[in-house]
Amino acid sequence: MTLQQLEYITALDKTRHFVRAAELCGVTQPTLSSMIQKLEDELGCRIFDRSVHPIEPTVAGKLILQHAQVILFHVKQLNENVLAQKGELSGSLSLAIIPTVVPYLLPKFISHFRKDYPDVSLKVSEMQTETIIRKLQSAEIDMAILATPLENPKILEVPLYYERFIAYISPNESIYEKKELCPHELPLEHLWILEEGHCLRNQVLNFCESKTFTSAVEAGSIDTLVKIVDENNGYTVIPELHIELLSEEQKQNLREIVRPEATREISLVIRHDYVREGLMNAVARCVKEIIPTHMLDTRLKKFAIKL
Repeated sequence: MTLQQLEYITALDKTRHFVRAAELCGVTQPTLSSMIQKLEDELGCRIFDRSVHPIEPTVAGKLILQHAQVILFHVKQLNENVLAQKGELSGSLSLAIIPTVVPYLLPKFISHFRKDYPDVSLKVSEMQTETIIRKLQSAEIDMAILATPLENPKILEVPLYYERFIAYISPNESIYEKKELCPHELPLEHLWILEEGHCLRNQVLNFCESKTFTSAVEAGSIDTLVKIVDENNGYTVIPELHIELLSEEQKQNLREIVRPEATREISLVIRHDYVREGLMNAVARCVKEIIPTHMLDTRLKKFAIKL
């Protein structure tokens, strides 16, 4: 068994096509097919079912591919850690960010990171929390920025900043006249909320003390929720960083949520076996340049991340 063979099977799993997998690996199709066949013979089982189109992993193959991805992840970690020891920050970084953080962080993050770390190949994907956790555990991504705590013992969380939730209310709502609101004063029957799968949805329902919620319309973004309120009355709950995207007229519709204050923790998360401390600090430094100082985690203001 060789690392090259593991690269071949992961490429074939990604493309589900022998010719495209060979092109991805920079070898001929017969070479790739032969090496995969030899690996299957050595393991004594089929990794791929070739009787279906496109091909797909067998049950045993799915487990083998999971292990292969983790092994290749560790190899990449080893190579990149050697570069880090030499004081060189290079290589690749695969970063995932949840949708309710992306609009406020990603545009500026890309420009800051590319300027400060030109030798690092950056790939950023927008993913929901459930997908992020799965891809972290299978070593398909290096790290992620999302709302925590996750309460997952296999994942390490490094808090970056804390963000308040603010109520955005139509002037036609009775609660509009209040200067600030307690969670129990928010009428669920007038609430517009994100669709299932967004962690912010669950956070909002938690501080509204609601275990169940049904709505005829559930939106996919904060911006859509604001527009729905503007056109249809009711209210929604938005993260603090969305305020700068509102017009001056829309900002008049904002109300503080108090007693208790509603907040969310946003963290940088990695697998426990991730070793590239330098890259983690590179990401953290870029976040510190973007997020207002008063929101940053106290430890992040003073210290570098240590693994």
